[in-house]
Amino acid sequence: MTVAVVGLSHKTAPVAVRERLAFPESQLHAPLQQFQDEAIAELVILSTCNRVELYLETPDPQAAFASCVRFLAAYHHLAPETFASYLYHLQEAEAVRHLFRVAASLDSMVVGEPQILGQVKAAYLAAQAAGRTGTVLSQLFARALGVGKAVRSETGISDHPVSVSYAAVELARRIFANLAQRTVLVLGAGDMAALTVRHLRAQGVQQVFVTSRTPARAARLAQELDAKAIPLEAFPAHLPQTDIVISSTSAPQPLIDRAMVQEAMRLRRGEPMFFIDIAVPRDVDPAVNTLENVFLYDIDDLQGVVEANRRQRQQAAAAAEDIVWREVRQFQQWLAARDLAPTITALRQRAELIRRAELERILPRLGHLDERQRRLVEALSSAIVNKLLHTPTVNLKRAAGDPRVRDYVQLLTRLFDLDQ
Repeated sequence: MTVAVVGLSHKTAPVAVRERLAFPESQLHAPLQQFQDEAIAELVILSTCNRVELYLETPDPQAAFASCVRFLAAYHHLAPETFASYLYHLQEAEAVRHLFRVAASLDSMVVGEPQILGQVKAAYLAAQAAGRTGTVLSQLFARALGVGKAVRSETGISDHPVSVSYAAVELARRIFANLAQRTVLVLGAGDMAALTVRHLRAQGVQQVFVTSRTPARAARLAQELDAKAIPLEAFPAHLPQTDIVISSTSAPQPLIDRAMVQEAMRLRRGEPMFFIDIAVPRDVDPAVNTLENVFLYDIDDLQGVVEANRRQRQQAAAAAEDIVWREVRQFQQWLAARDLAPTITALRQRAELIRRAELERILPRLGHLDERQRRLVEALSSAIVNKLLHTPTVNLKRAAGDPRVRDYVQLLTRLFDLDQ
C-alpha cells in the first residue's frame, strides 16, 4: 500500500480551474461516498479556495491517479483535458511531506495563515464520518494536525501579520489592550477600510461609524458592516468619542489636521487615539503624530510593518521546515514498521509450510522412529529454519528507519511469493 496525493493548488492552477473542481466543505459526504474504486483503499478530500486535493492509500498509485482524474471529470461534468495538466501526483514521503507542509501553512498563498489547519481537520473528520479512513490515513492526518500545531507553537509563524489591514489591527491591539469597548470611525468606503473593520469586528469591536463624500456608498458600507452611517460634515464632532479612525478617501487634501485632533484629545482627556491612514494622497496631516498619545500610521508605515513581518515569517518558515522533515521521517518509520510485521509473519509462515511439507515427505522414508527420535527430527528442522530466518528478521527490524525499507519488504514479498 502507498500513501499518495492527487490535486492542484494556487501554485499550479488559476482560480478559474480551481473553482470548477471545488467541493463545498459542508457537502463532502456525497463525493466521498461516490468515489469507490478498487485502487482507492482510503480517501480524504481537502478542498479550499486555494486547493483541491485527494489523499489516498492505494495498492496501485498509477491506477489511483487515473481513477482520480476520471472521478473529478465525472463528478464536476468536465472534460479531463480541461484540468488534468494542472494536477500533481505525489507518493510516499513526498505526499506525506506535502500534507504536513499544507497543515503547517507552509504551502499557503500567505505563509502562516491560520485557517488551513482547521480546514485540514474538517476534511479528515468528513472522511472519517463517511467511513473512508482507515489505519494509515487516520495516523497520517493525526500527525499532520500535530505538525500544524507544533509549527505554530514552536516557531510563532502566525504571530506576524502580513496583510496591511491585519497589520493595522495588530497595531491597534498593542495600543488598546481590549478592543471590544472601542469605537471606530471609517472615513471613505474603500475595500481595504472595509476589510480592516471586519478584522476589528473579529476582535470584538462593537460600535462603528461610516462616512463618505458619497452618502449612498457610506450607507451601503454601513449596512454591510452592521455600522451606522453619518454625514461627512458631522465626523469632526464624533472624533472625541472615537478611539480608532480608519481613513481611505480620495480627497486631494487632508481631511484631518493637527488642530482638529488636538481639540478632540482635550475633550478625551488624553485617552489614546489611533489613526490608520491608508489613503493616497493622505487624509491625515502627518503633524497629528506629534501630539501625545496620538498614534498615526499611513500606508507606507503599514507596508513597512508588513515587510518586516514577512521577513520574520520567512525565518519561522525555515524552522518549520525542519519540524516537517522530522515528522515525515517519524511517519515513514511508523509506516515501515507497520509493513514489517505482516511481512516477517508471512515469511515465517511460508518457511513453516515448507518445513512441514518436507517433514511429511521425508519421515516415511526414515523407517520406524520412536517418539523421541521424531521430536529430534522436528527440533532439527525448526532450528534450521529459525537460524536461517534470524539474521534477515533482525536486519529487517533494524532497517525500520531506513527510507529503503519498503523496497526491502517488496523485494522479500516478490522473492518468496508472500502474497500467495
